[in-house]
Amino acid sequence: MASKLLLLVVLAHLLIVKDAQSVGVCYGRNGDGLPSERDVVSLFQRNGITKMRIYDPNQPTLEALKGTNIELMIGVPNDALQSLNDQNAATTWVRDNIQRYPDVRFRYIAVGNEVDPNNGNSQYVPFVLRAMQNVYNAVSAAGLGNQIKVSTATYTGLLGSSSPPSNGAFRDNVQGFIEPIITFLAQNNLPMLANIYPYFGNPSSNLPYALFTATQPVVNDNGRQYSNLFDAMLDAHYAAQARLGGANVEIVVSESGWASAEGGPVATVENAGTYYRNLISHVRGSTGTPLKPGRSIETYLFAMFDENRKDGNPEEKHFGIFTPDQQPKYGQLSFN
Repeated sequence: MASKLLLLVVLAHLLIVKDAQSVGVCYGRNGDGLPSERDVVSLFQRNGITKMRIYDPNQPTLEALKGTNIELMIGVPNDALQSLNDQNAATTWVRDNIQRYPDVRFRYIAVGNEVDPNNGNSQYVPFVLRAMQNVYNAVSAAGLGNQIKVSTATYTGLLGSSSPPSNGAFRDNVQGFIEPIITFLAQNNLPMLANIYPYFGNPSSNLPYALFTATQPVVNDNGRQYSNLFDAMLDAHYAAQARLGGANVEIVVSESGWASAEGGPVATVENAGTYYRNLISHVRGSTGTPLKPGRSIETYLFAMFDENRKDGNPEEKHFGIFTPDQQPKYGQLSFN
């Protein structure tokens, strides 16, 4: 009997380890004094970071990744979406930026980032789905369909309702844009990418809820208990997808982070460090969310470095987990 119990414990441990996810980090280059691409890849390796997201097919980065164990999410910039509505152009893009680098471990292609009928990227709305389809066709024709998943990166701004999470729904004027994308993903067993930021979810109203430090549930959603805002936001995305036929479309969290300065009282080094440490612990564990329990959550931290040339609000410059001189801002984080 004891040996059977031991076997069950070992099997349970193996299942948890198998499901456990290492945490990726987004690598943007919109800053002064950043390390070279090769030095950045070395920094990833020294810190045990085995997943990277980049926002365009930067050739020096791809060269530096050759032969490493780092899995890559590569982006198609929004301003390239229209050109990829031509199948030949999409095939050329995949040839030049994917097939040319057989020693790079491509995992995802993010076709567009935060395209939204209601923001400054609205002009790209007509081009996202066809670009996704053409890139998918090119990846499949290259024999890489089992290795590389094609998707697009969405964000919580597309939701018109998110509280409680089960009320999650896309804005009325977003549904015509997002529903065909969800259908395409569901038909081809592809994930949705979503940028999830409790930092932008009015965290000052309940800071412990946003920082994973609440000691008891804050939201009771038809019996589902939420003690952190990240889970609530993620499950609101799942609920919104389900309303449009995407109940089984998995979500990969393609960005999540916290500003350390220039964003009001909550934008401090202490709060940012608390958020990143607790986020990593949560998504790497097997708790899951109240709606999707019992599994880890594939997540990419935003971002590798502070980027002082970023546009927008000043806080956008302060999401890095490393300084440009490669020093950790929050001590040694455990990525895997």
